[in-house]
Amino acid sequence: MVMLVLIAMFVLVGYLWRQVQALRERVELLEMAPGWIPVPDQFETIEPAAPPVPLDPEPAMPQPADIPELNAVAEAAPAPRGPIEQAPQPERGWSFEDIFGRRLPIWAGGVTLAVAGFLIVKYSIDAGLLSPITRVIMGLIFGTTLIGAAELALRADEKVRDPRIRQALSGAGIATLFAAILVAVNLYHLIGPMTAFIGMALTTALAIGLSLRFGAPSAILGLIGGLAAPALVGSTQPNIPLLTLYLALTVGGLSSVARHQRWWWLGATALTGGFGWGLLLIFNGLLDLSQTLSVGLYTLALGAALPLLLVGDRAPVVRLAASIAGCAQMAALVALGGFALLDWGLLGLISVAALFLSRREPVLAEVPALALGVAILLAVSWPAPMANALALVLAGIALIHALPAALRVWTPAARSIDAPILAGSALAIAILPAFHFPHVAPLLRAWPALAGAVMAAGVAGWGWSDRTRCTGSRFAILAAASAASLGFADAFGLAEWTLPGAVALLALGLQLLGLASANRHVERTAWAFGAASLALLLPNMDEPVNWVAGDWSTFARWAIPAAAAVGLACTAPRRVAQIAQALAVLLFYSACAQVVPGDWLPIVPPLLLASLAATGREKLWPAAAAAAAVAICWAVAPLVEWLFRGGYSALTGEPFYLSGDALWPTLRQLALPALALGLTAIRLPMPQRARIATGIAATLCGMAAAHIAYRHLIVIDSRSDFIARGIMERTLWEMALAIVATAAWALRKPRIALLLGGAALAHFFWFTMLLHNPLWCDQAVGVWLALAYAIAFALVWASDWLLPDIRRPRGWAMMVLIALFAFSLLRQIAHGSMPLRLGVDGTEDIARSVLAIALAVGFLRYGIAKTASDWRLASLGLMLVAVIKVFLFDAAGLDGLLRIGSFAALGVSLIGVGWLYSRYLPDASR
Repeated sequence: MVMLVLIAMFVLVGYLWRQVQALRERVELLEMAPGWIPVPDQFETIEPAAPPVPLDPEPAMPQPADIPELNAVAEAAPAPRGPIEQAPQPERGWSFEDIFGRRLPIWAGGVTLAVAGFLIVKYSIDAGLLSPITRVIMGLIFGTTLIGAAELALRADEKVRDPRIRQALSGAGIATLFAAILVAVNLYHLIGPMTAFIGMALTTALAIGLSLRFGAPSAILGLIGGLAAPALVGSTQPNIPLLTLYLALTVGGLSSVARHQRWWWLGATALTGGFGWGLLLIFNGLLDLSQTLSVGLYTLALGAALPLLLVGDRAPVVRLAASIAGCAQMAALVALGGFALLDWGLLGLISVAALFLSRREPVLAEVPALALGVAILLAVSWPAPMANALALVLAGIALIHALPAALRVWTPAARSIDAPILAGSALAIAILPAFHFPHVAPLLRAWPALAGAVMAAGVAGWGWSDRTRCTGSRFAILAAASAASLGFADAFGLAEWTLPGAVALLALGLQLLGLASANRHVERTAWAFGAASLALLLPNMDEPVNWVAGDWSTFARWAIPAAAAVGLACTAPRRVAQIAQALAVLLFYSACAQVVPGDWLPIVPPLLLASLAATGREKLWPAAAAAAAVAICWAVAPLVEWLFRGGYSALTGEPFYLSGDALWPTLRQLALPALALGLTAIRLPMPQRARIATGIAATLCGMAAAHIAYRHLIVIDSRSDFIARGIMERTLWEMALAIVATAAWALRKPRIALLLGGAALAHFFWFTMLLHNPLWCDQAVGVWLALAYAIAFALVWASDWLLPDIRRPRGWAMMVLIALFAFSLLRQIAHGSMPLRLGVDGTEDIARSVLAIALAVGFLRYGIAKTASDWRLASLGLMLVAVIKVFLFDAAGLDGLLRIGSFAALGVSLIGVGWLYSRYLPDASR
C-alpha cells in the first residue's frame, strides 16, 4: 500500500513539475527582447561533428560570383537597409523519441530508486536478515544517501547538465524518509505517534528547504507529506492545539517558499489543504475551550494572515478565495459549536481581518460585506438565543461593520459597500430581536426596529448637509434601510391592519424625499415600497367591516394606500404617475367595497368614471381606464348572460322570453357603465384606439341594457305572447337601433352608427327574415311587416354613406328584401294578419307568378337605368322561375280563360323583357 502511495506521489510530482516548467518557458519567452529566441535549458547541446572527408572528390560547383548574369542582377538589386532578421526557428514538439528517450526515463529512475528502497526493506523482512530497527535505520540511511547524491549532482552540474536528475534523487530521498518513519510507527511500532509526528514535521521542513535548492518537486513532496502526516501517524485522541499549530507552521512554511520562489500555485495548494484539515476538525467536533480557540485562530491564520505571504499576479485572487473560505469555515465553527460567544468572537476577529485586508487589496474590497452576510445568516439560524447574547452579537455587528462604514461613507475614501453594510446592519438590528422573541410585548419588539431606523437615518442625515452627496446611490440605500426599519417597527409594534397604510405612506415620503434631493434612486425605492404595500393588501381583500363594533380598520387599510397613491400620482414621473392613478382608483374602489352595501357597490365605478370624464383633463385617462375596467367587470356577468341567451335563441329559433330578469341589476351593471363609458369617449381626451374601444364597450353595454329594459315594456313570457307580439317587439327594437344609429351619424360618430345600424340589420335578417318569417312561422304581422322591411331597406340603402365599397352585396340585399317583402305582402293581402294559417288557392298562385314577372321587369328597368348587371341577372332569374312555374305548375292546375290569361301574361312579359334588352342594352347579346 505504501509503495502504491509513493508511486502515485511521484507521478503527481512529475505532472506538476512538467506544468511548472511549461509555464516558466512561456514566461521567459514573453520577457525576451524582440528578435531573440532562446533555446530552453532542457534542450541538449549538440557539439557539431567534423565534416566527413569524401572518398571521391566531386568537381566544385560554380559560385554566383563566377556567373556574369547573376552579378548583374545582384548589382541591380537594392541593398538592404538594416540588419537581416533571423527567421524564427520552429518549436520542437514532443516526439516519441523526446518523450520516451529524454523525459520519462529520469523521472522513472527516481521512482525506481524509491521502489528499490522499499524492495530492499521487503527482502530483508522476507528473509529475516535484519531486525525491524535495523530495517528502519537502513531506510533512513538510504533516503539520506539519495539526498546526498542529489547534492553531488548539483555540484557536478557541468557534467550532469540536467536539473531533473538531482530533483529525482532528492524526491526519492524525501519519499524514502517519509516511508521509513511510517513503517517505524505503523508497522513495527518502534516509536510513538508523537515521535513519528515530529519526524514527519522535520522531514517536511527538510523537503521545504531542499525545494529552495533543488526545485519544485521537493516542495510538492513536502506539501503532500506535511499535510498527510497528521493522518498517517495520527492517534485516536489527537492534541488539537498542537495539531493546528503544526498545520499552521506547515502551511506557513510552504507559503514562504512560494513567496521566495514566486510559486503561487504552491501557496494556493497549501492553503487548500489547510482549509480541508480545518473543516475536518470542525466536523469531528470540538470539545473544550482550548480546541475551539486553537481551530478558530488557525482558521484566522489561513483566511487572513498566511495569504499575505503570497506574491505575484494571482496572489490577490488566492487571497480573495482564502478570505471567502475563512468566513465560511468560521461560520461552520459557530454553527457546529453551539453558537457560543467564543465562536462569535472568533467570527468577529476574522471580520476585523477582512476589514483590514479590504483596505490593502482592491480585489478584497467586497469581503467585509460577505463577512456581514455570514454573521447575519448565522444570527438568523441561531436556535433559542439568550437576549443578552443576542444583544452582544448585534452590538458587535454594529461596532465591527456599521461604525467603520458610517465613519467612511461620506468621505473621499468611501467604497461601494459602505452604504450596503450600514443598511444591512440596521436591518439586522431591526429584525433579529423580533424574529427570535416573537412573544414579547409589541412595544419591546418595535424598539430595536426604531433603533435601526434611527441609525440609518442619522447617517443619511449626516450626508444631507452636503446636497451633492444626496444624488447618489449611497443616500438612497440608507433612506431605504431607514424606511424599511420603520415599516418593521410598525409591523412589530402596531396592529396588523396599519401595515399596508404605513408602507404606503413611507412610499410617499420616499417619493417626496427623492424630489427634494433630486435622487432618482430614492424615487425608485419609493415605487418599490408602493408595490410592497399592494402585496400586503392582497391577502385581505375579502375581509368584512365589523359595523356593530364600529370597526373602520378594514376601510382604513385600503383608504390610506389610496391616498398615498394619489400623492404619488401628483409627484411621480409620467409613467409612474399613470400607474399610481390607476392604483388610486382601484384602491378607492376597494375601500368603498368595505363600507358600501353590495347592491349599491356597482354604482361606484360608473360614478367615479363619470366624474373623471367630466373634468376633460387628458392626464386623468389612466385613472379613467381603471374605473372603466372595474365598471366593465361588473357588466361582464349580465352581458355574458344576455349574449348567451340571445345566442341560444338565435341558434335554436326558440323565443327570447323574459324569464324574470330584474330591471335594477340591469340599470346598475349595464346602463350606468354604458352612460359613463359614452361620456368618457366623448369628453375625455385619450388615444384614438382607447377612444374606439371605449365607444364599442359603451355601445355593447348600452344595447344590452336597452334591450333588457325594452323587454320589460313589451313582455313576451309565453308562446302566445310571442305569436301576438313577436314581430312588433322585434320591429320596434330594430327601429330604435336605427334611430340611435342615425343620431350617431348626425353627431359624426360613424363607427357607433355602423355598429348600431349593423346590429339592427343583422337582427332583422336573422330573426325576422330567417328564423321567424311570417311565411313559415306563426306570427301576427299587422302593420309591423311593412315597417320592418322598410327599416331594413332604409338601413341597407343608407349603408352607402358608411360603406361605399360594398355596392354589389348591398344590391343583392336590396333585391332580397324587395322580393321577400312583395311575396309576404301578397300573402298578407290574401290571408290577413296570420299569413301561415290558410292554404294557397288558384288566384293567389297566379298572383305569385304575376308578381314574379312584375319584379323581374322592375329589376330589369332598374338595372338598365343604373347599368347594374346584378339587377339584370336577378331579373332574368325571376323570369326563368316564373316561366318554369307557369309551365309546370300553373298550367297544370288551370283551364279555360285562366290558363289562357296566364300564358298571355307570360308571353307579354317575355316580349317586354326582350324589347327592353334590345332597346336599352343593344350590346347585351354580345
